[in-house]
Amino acid sequence: MAVTARPASNEMPAALALRPRSDFVETPQVEELARRAIAYLDAGFPVHFRGPAGTGKTTLALHVAAQLGRPVMLITGDEEFATSDLVGGQYGYHYRKVVDRFIHTVQKYEEDAVQRWVDNRLTTACREGFTLVYDEFTRSRPEANNVLLAVLEEKLLVLPNMSKKDAYIKVHPEFRAIFTSNPQEYAGVHDAQDALADRLVTIDVGYYDHDTEVVITSSRSGMPPEQSDRIVSLVRDFRDSGEYDQTPTLRACIMIARVAHMQGLQPVASDPRFVNICMDVLESKTAFTAQARERRAHQRKMLLSLIEHHCGAPIGPVEAEGAADSEAPRQEEALQDLASQAMALALAAVEDAETGDADALDAEPKLAQEAEPQDEGALHVEASSNGDGAERELDADDAELSDDADAPAEEGASEA
Repeated sequence: MAVTARPASNEMPAALALRPRSDFVETPQVEELARRAIAYLDAGFPVHFRGPAGTGKTTLALHVAAQLGRPVMLITGDEEFATSDLVGGQYGYHYRKVVDRFIHTVQKYEEDAVQRWVDNRLTTACREGFTLVYDEFTRSRPEANNVLLAVLEEKLLVLPNMSKKDAYIKVHPEFRAIFTSNPQEYAGVHDAQDALADRLVTIDVGYYDHDTEVVITSSRSGMPPEQSDRIVSLVRDFRDSGEYDQTPTLRACIMIARVAHMQGLQPVASDPRFVNICMDVLESKTAFTAQARERRAHQRKMLLSLIEHHCGAPIGPVEAEGAADSEAPRQEEALQDLASQAMALALAAVEDAETGDADALDAEPKLAQEAEPQDEGALHVEASSNGDGAERELDADDAELSDDADAPAEEGASEA
């Protein structure tokens, strides 16, 4: 979605004006989640998207908020949050001084100071009828979110203001709230109080299906879908293996695809640059400790196998971390093999032209014979007495002659 900031007054924080993105991926699974969330919001209930990292909860929340057509207040949960970070507080003073000189011989002074109240984002959203998106709300301490209980149920915002003015704010009828959170076992996540969770309609968001991840990866990276399919399959298989400490998500697919596409690389295992990108993104999902060295070696071997399986061609050289013996680069070995094969075919063709043997196309015996030492003077030429022409006999130890050695032999046979 496109984001623009609405100008704020002196005492009101800026709001976001969201518009649906033209390139937002709406597969049937995404459309179903958005449809359910909008139905609950239209009925006046707050929606809570809950799921693991990398499942697109925040993107989905902002997309749903854009569908409502109201300005958006975005809050991100934090351990240091207090109630004042949500509703606002008294910041600074307003000073007033009056000098009365109505009677020129008498001067009267009046001076006072009043604390100034400044709204924060929750208060602005409740007062103006904006949409509140509270991202990762369970990262804030539970007591900081207590002010939401009356907002979501009684539609009343209670301000910590001791004065009689504006101590209570009636929540605007257009006010809507969308929450997101990670599972409780994640680091830095607090348990949400039951009273708040009971007021939310919770929708669990898991990992998308294969086709949806392919479309999203292609849209965010610019890589064609048929190539993105390879990367998504690779990451999904790695996710299913369980050989990691941090779950590889859709973000890993987008990272690999975008970097490879920007560098003009194809997702093929024969390109060592592409393999290195995959290893950099995926191998970091395992903790780097001395005790995990053996596990990391096993994970590296498995990743290389998955890359080779999903990306077809043999993988390029990847330097093994901490290995005692380094293997020769596979690309150089492949080039050497091709050169050896080409040389063998060339030698076989020359030998076939010399001997006229139809079996000379077999490169392996010729290469073996070529390795044997040649005995000088092995060529024996005899003249035929019956007039049938010259006859050449080759020594059994001599399997191949150079072009330079052939020329004199042929001239000798002609003279004979």
